[in-house]
Amino acid sequence: MFKTPLHRKHVALGAKMAPFAGWEMPIEYEGILAEHAWTRSRTSVFDTSHMGEFSLRGPRAEADLERLLTQNVSSIQPGQARYGYLLREDGGCLDDLTCYRIGPDAFWLIVNAGTLAADAEWIRARLSSNTQFEDMSPHTAKLDVQGPHAREDVEAAFGVKLPNLRYFRFAMQRLAGVPTLISRTGYTGEFGYEFYIPSSAAIDFWNILLKPGVIKPAGLGARDTLRLEAGYPLYGHELGPDRTPVAAARGQFIDFNKEFIGREACLRDRDQGCGRYLCGLRLASKRAARAGDKVMLGDRVVGAVTSGSLAPSLGVAVALAYVDDAQTALGTKLEIDARGARLAAEVAPMPFYQNGTARRSG
Repeated sequence: MFKTPLHRKHVALGAKMAPFAGWEMPIEYEGILAEHAWTRSRTSVFDTSHMGEFSLRGPRAEADLERLLTQNVSSIQPGQARYGYLLREDGGCLDDLTCYRIGPDAFWLIVNAGTLAADAEWIRARLSSNTQFEDMSPHTAKLDVQGPHAREDVEAAFGVKLPNLRYFRFAMQRLAGVPTLISRTGYTGEFGYEFYIPSSAAIDFWNILLKPGVIKPAGLGARDTLRLEAGYPLYGHELGPDRTPVAAARGQFIDFNKEFIGREACLRDRDQGCGRYLCGLRLASKRAARAGDKVMLGDRVVGAVTSGSLAPSLGVAVALAYVDDAQTALGTKLEIDARGARLAAEVAPMPFYQNGTARRSG
């Protein structure tokens, strides 16, 4: 079981620890509901050092990534990031990831922890001979600071001004004397930042952020309820190798005007349909559905839940589910068979919850 550089800090804070994607990670500190609420109202810091970071450099790096990824890479400007997918030839989703353009011939890929080794092997095998690949994950830590007061609280903690960043932009800046990549991509639906730093600096950063007592730690439990309220997919739940990502986002984050691995399968699903598509379900009570629960229309199974939880910001449960296309219209009344109980649900727009400050300039 891998441990992040901050593992002993989590244990010292009394965090409930559990396995996640091969890592021992903090699930909660004060409690999921309290950490969720603090992120929505103030500022929380998440240790996401389990995520993977790859560096690709060289005159052919852009062309290699254009072929490997679904998003348009050539139009990404230095200082900009873009979300997309890494696919097999049959269109199955190997991972969802974010591509950062560091310079004209230099890129970072931010990948999921559970797919890191397989991603690295897949990518390495398909690069030009002069494209340099480095897995920076072993010596890189990542802290996500999220919440409507993230900027002022981070600036107060470090005693510096942060760069003005638009959504999916990043910049390099020294914080506490450490070269830091600061980005604004987020996974909570809140305003916030990601800080990529050397692993050796992780404890110092953690101590600086938490010292004033305004920024509080939050675990993966709150991260999951926050991302679900924001309608964000989670690899292994909403995304995976058994379907193309067209079913998850109806063709978003895919540039069909270029050649990429898996394009023909995605074109097929775009043009002929997928049968079932990912949609949001708002339940009538606080009782949550779980992954694998059947979505019902009368006595007929019309889908399956991929993620479900109480949405603390809304006071009811919500779920993501793949549902027959004919039943995905907003307002469609359905039921979820949750371990023998029938839970009333309605197809709802996503995000379920939206903070108006989440994408404003930093």
